Amino acid sequence: MQYINRLSDYEGRRESAVTFGKFDGLHTGHQKLIEQVQSLGEAEGLVRIVCAFDMHPLWERIGKTPRMLMTGRERQRQLSEKVNVLVECPFTLEFSKIHAEEFIRDIVSKRLCARYVVVGTDFQFGYEKQGDIHMLRQFEEVYGYRLIVIEKERYEDRVISSTYIKELISGGDLALANRLLGYSYGITGQVEHGKKLGRTLGFPTLNVAWQKGKLVPPRGVYLSNVQVDGQWFHGISNVGVKPTVSKEERVLIESFLFGYDGDAYGKEVTIELLAFRRPECVFGSVSELKACIDRDIEYGKRFFGM
Repeated sequence: MQYINRLSDYEGRRESAVTFGKFDGLHTGHQKLIEQVQSLGEAEGLVRIVCAFDMHPLWERIGKTPRMLMTGRERQRQLSEKVNVLVECPFTLEFSKIHAEEFIRDIVSKRLCARYVVVGTDFQFGYEKQGDIHMLRQFEEVYGYRLIVIEKERYEDRVISSTYIKELISGGDLALANRLLGYSYGITGQVEHGKKLGRTLGFPTLNVAWQKGKLVPPRGVYLSNVQVDGQWFHGISNVGVKPTVSKEERVLIESFLFGYDGDAYGKEVTIELLAFRRPECVFGSVSELKACIDRDIEYGKRFFGM
């Protein structure tokens, strides 16, 4: 897959099937759009393009702190086998002033050479959101593309959206959040050296810093799966700041892996959170902390059927 971080750098000349959106999380609703792009591209020999709007320039202008479901690198990894091109399009002040028909003429038609445009029912674009699916339909014949509108995915009575999934994660309902995402929420990062307290207490852990700008679930202990050197292990992971033994405010995810006895320092690992076990606590002593972690480990063994 080709990754391009500015729309102006895309210089393809072949016709394409393209979808537009923020694609934060690439949840099951987003996946319907991407599957349609895949299907059309493969059937007709088109370039398969995802154009993802990067909202960071807007957030910086208005002083908003992002709480994303995924990083740009995670989006690249998830799409690498599904599309030919991922274009990250920064939502700069200049870009926000492009009028709707300009967007269709200069971006959809000239820049991306779209034969098919695949979007959701609520897609809006152009200066002050002047454009929508009705306008895209109006200009189909003028600019030579075909519009395909995909209905929203729902869970019970709610539309599946990044906002809904963030609510679930913030509330600790990882099981439902993962179901709506279509994969398990978590992080990928480099294992760093800690204070080795876990090793001293008999349960060595892998410490990974939580990624900046990514939504942190409630602090506490989770059942997890962890990938090290391409192999998956069941585990128990604590998301938090280790208040019993540290005054540091940096959020870490600290994982104990069942059946792993290797040295992972400096390696990149992926940690998937499956279910919430308990909130992070301040214990009166290290021995109380150890007793609680022993109980967490026993709970994990039962959870995973070990």
